[in-house]
Amino acid sequence: MTQPVPQPWQGGQGPQPWQGGSSMLASHADRERAVDVLRAGFGEGRLEQGEFDKRVGRAYAARTVGELALLVADLPLGPVPQPAPVAAVPPTFRAMARPRTNGKAVGAAVCGLLCLPTFGLMGLPAVVLGHAARAEVQRTGEAGDGLALTGLVLGWLSVGGWALVLTLLLIVGLAAG
Repeated sequence: MTQPVPQPWQGGQGPQPWQGGSSMLASHADRERAVDVLRAGFGEGRLEQGEFDKRVGRAYAARTVGELALLVADLPLGPVPQPAPVAAVPPTFRAMARPRTNGKAVGAAVCGLLCLPTFGLMGLPAVVLGHAARAEVQRTGEAGDGLALTGLVLGWLSVGGWALVLTLLLIVGLAAG
């Protein structure tokens, strides 16, 4: 009767060097990775219960990375990967590129907001920038129409307020003198 050939992982011949000759000491993480590969092989039906138990015992007793490599050399490195289906994202769900905000529109809004602290002195620049920005936004398709409109409204309110104040001053000046 022929005797079975002892496998390197069975330890019949003592620790065997790995094909790469790695005699580096094994860490706890190296041992756990080897046991994970053994568990995967056992779960896939590649190892019997007795053989799995022996290999796990030897993995925890292994001193070098080479010994661990021999224990898992005849197994795939973990579970057989299942390719994930690759599906293209429909155009409906793709992110749209946001258009650039017009700089003049931002300037118009800032000038319009500064009308109150500057007592309306920024009203005229707000109106000029607001009209220029709205024309550019319509022509180029940039974002910022709301900012330009905000600057226009605040600018025109400021200009109207100054016109009202100057008109009242003129009336009071004519009536007084």
